[in-house]
Amino acid sequence: MSEVTTILERLQHGDAGAAEELLPAVYGELRRLAAHRMVLERPGHTLQPTALVHEVWLRLGGENQPAWQNRAHFFGAAAEAMRRILVESARRKQRLKHGGGADCVSVDELELPMPLPEGELLALDEALDRLAAVDGCAAEVVKLCFYVGLTQAQAAQELGISLATAERRWSFARAWLYRELRQEQ
Repeated sequence: MSEVTTILERLQHGDAGAAEELLPAVYGELRRLAAHRMVLERPGHTLQPTALVHEVWLRLGGENQPAWQNRAHFFGAAAEAMRRILVESARRKQRLKHGGGADCVSVDELELPMPLPEGELLALDEALDRLAAVDGCAAEVVKLCFYVGLTQAQAAQELGISLATAERRWSFARAWLYRELRQEQ
């Protein structure tokens, strides 16, 4: 009889200490299964095998493990939990707020050339007004960086925000404005 089966039997008979021994006993095998499953996922998947194992463990009850009939029952439940976690992750990625399956465009490649022709400058101004309604801070970062010529660090200092926040707002604003300006063409 394997160590896992022995622990599961102890757990079934109400041994509270068995739950604490279960994770160390199954961790390696769960990690191997998760790593194998993650190889089949698309490139750029953000969920790592270790995080997947930890999420599976929590979904199975964590330290409050139910009474498992046997090793197959436990690993069957773990496989089902793993499947559900990966499906939920895929569904989240398909949501509109996460891109909705749209082509990925690197914000580093998006440039707003200066000077802009008058028609494009007017379109940018109108788009910037719409951006201000969505994210006022992002619009302010654009104004300081694009029109005034400040660096993101200088814009962050002027706005009283962190450099990381200024960089996120700048990236968001560039992508948002790029999309808006493309729709107008």
